[in-house]
Amino acid sequence: MKRLVLSAPLLLAACDGPLSTLQPSGSIAGQIAWLWWVMLGGAVVLTVLVLVLLAMAFGRPRDVDGRVWTHRLGLWFSLVILSATLGAGLWVGERILPRDDDAVVVEAHAVQWGWRFTHEDAAGNRVETDDLLHIPAATPVDVLVTSEDVIHSFWVPQLAGKMDAIPGRTNRIRIEADSPGTYAGLCAEFCGSGHARMRFDVQAHADWPPDLSEDSADE
Repeated sequence: MKRLVLSAPLLLAACDGPLSTLQPSGSIAGQIAWLWWVMLGGAVVLTVLVLVLLAMAFGRPRDVDGRVWTHRLGLWFSLVILSATLGAGLWVGERILPRDDDAVVVEAHAVQWGWRFTHEDAAGNRVETDDLLHIPAATPVDVLVTSEDVIHSFWVPQLAGKMDAIPGRTNRIRIEADSPGTYAGLCAEFCGSGHARMRFDVQAHADWPPDLSEDSADE
């Protein structure tokens, strides 16, 4: 018990940081975090039920109705918990899907081992950046994810879920940042010896399209 208490800070530390899904910075990531807590709650309830039954197995013999444990608790109680979890998953999954609602569209092209991003400026010209994705803040953004070579995975934990980048195919994922700022992203699919270095940043801007001339001058 003492070891468990001492290790609790280390376990909780994994829930913090720029790559934490439990610190959402957008509505879509917030839905995913909510679903995580629902699934955790369901798992805890079912685990407690199993542990109670296990503890009772070591007690003295009891004259009990087997249907109470097999039907009401073992079957129906578990079905209620699992159905509620499934319903929550379907509800969240439907709400985070991209829709035909004139969202801003940007492109993310993966290559071993980096990312090339594209967005349009005010004049409609294509602007490309390496390992830095520019998006508007407080606005839904659809990211078109593609790959040059092998399967990668586009993931910005504080803004949305994961989406695979598959050669020869374009996948679409919706992300959204509540406020301007910089958010960490990475490739979440092992893609070779340089996989660990395949990280990027997402810069959410209050003004869109952003004026990148000042950034270029600073560099």
